[in-house]
Amino acid sequence: MAGELRKGERIPRRELPYFEEAGSFSKAISRDGLLGTALDDSNEYGPNAMIVLLIIIASITGGIILAFRYL
Repeated sequence: MAGELRKGERIPRRELPYFEEAGSFSKAISRDGLLGTALDDSNEYGPNAMIVLLIIIASITGGIILAFRYL
Protein backbone atom coordinates (compact mmCIF):
# COMPACT_ATOMS: atom_id res chain seq x y z
CA MET A 1 0.00 0.00 0.00
CA ALA A 2 2.96 2.33 0.53
CA GLY A 3 3.56 4.62 -2.41
CA GLU A 4 0.29 3.61 -4.01
CA LEU A 5 -1.85 6.39 -5.47
CA ARG A 6 -5.58 5.89 -5.30
CA LYS A 7 -8.08 7.62 -7.52
CA GLY A 8 -8.45 11.26 -6.52
CA GLU A 9 -5.31 11.35 -4.34
CA ARG A 10 -2.26 13.44 -5.12
CA ILE A 11 0.03 12.39 -2.30
CA PRO A 12 1.11 8.74 -1.97
CA ARG A 13 0.24 7.02 1.28
CA ARG A 14 3.05 6.32 3.74
CA GLU A 15 3.77 2.91 5.17
CA LEU A 16 1.83 1.99 8.28
CA PRO A 17 3.85 2.35 11.52
CA TYR A 18 4.68 -0.57 13.75
CA PHE A 19 1.60 -1.35 15.84
CA GLU A 20 1.03 -4.09 18.40
CA GLU A 21 -2.26 -4.48 20.25
CA ALA A 22 -2.36 -4.60 24.04
CA GLY A 23 -5.08 -6.15 26.15
CA SER A 24 -5.61 -3.19 28.47
CA PHE A 25 -4.24 0.26 29.26
CA SER A 26 -2.19 -1.05 32.18
CA LYS A 27 -0.63 -3.76 30.00
CA ALA A 28 0.17 -1.18 27.34
CA ILE A 29 1.91 1.08 29.88
CA SER A 30 3.84 -1.78 31.47
CA ARG A 31 4.99 -3.13 28.10
CA ASP A 32 5.74 0.09 26.16
CA GLY A 33 5.96 2.69 28.92
CA LEU A 34 3.96 5.91 29.19
CA LEU A 35 6.12 7.86 26.76
CA GLY A 36 6.31 5.00 24.28
CA THR A 37 2.56 4.61 24.30
CA ALA A 38 1.79 8.34 24.17
CA LEU A 39 4.45 9.67 21.83
CA ASP A 40 5.35 6.69 19.64
CA ASP A 41 1.71 5.51 19.46
CA SER A 42 2.90 1.91 19.59
CA ASN A 43 -0.53 0.51 20.51
CA GLU A 44 -4.21 1.43 20.56
CA TYR A 45 -3.97 3.34 23.86
CA GLY A 46 -1.88 6.22 22.50
CA PRO A 47 -4.60 8.88 22.86
CA ASN A 48 -5.43 7.73 26.41
CA ALA A 49 -1.77 7.85 27.41
CA MET A 50 -1.47 11.32 25.87
CA ILE A 51 -4.33 12.55 28.09
CA VAL A 52 -2.66 11.06 31.18
CA LEU A 53 0.63 12.69 30.17
CA LEU A 54 -1.17 16.02 29.69
CA ILE A 55 -2.70 15.78 33.17
CA ILE A 56 0.71 15.02 34.72
CA ILE A 57 2.43 17.93 32.93
CA ALA A 58 -0.43 20.31 33.74
CA SER A 59 -0.29 19.33 37.42
CA ILE A 60 3.45 19.94 37.57
CA THR A 61 3.10 23.28 35.80
CA GLY A 62 0.23 24.30 38.09
CA GLY A 63 2.28 23.36 41.15
CA ILE A 64 5.21 25.46 39.96
CA ILE A 65 2.97 28.47 39.27
CA LEU A 66 1.33 28.06 42.69
CA ALA A 67 4.74 27.86 44.36
CA PHE A 68 5.84 31.11 42.71
CA ARG A 69 2.68 32.80 43.96
CA TYR A 70 3.69 32.26 47.59
CA LEU A 71 7.34 33.29 47.26
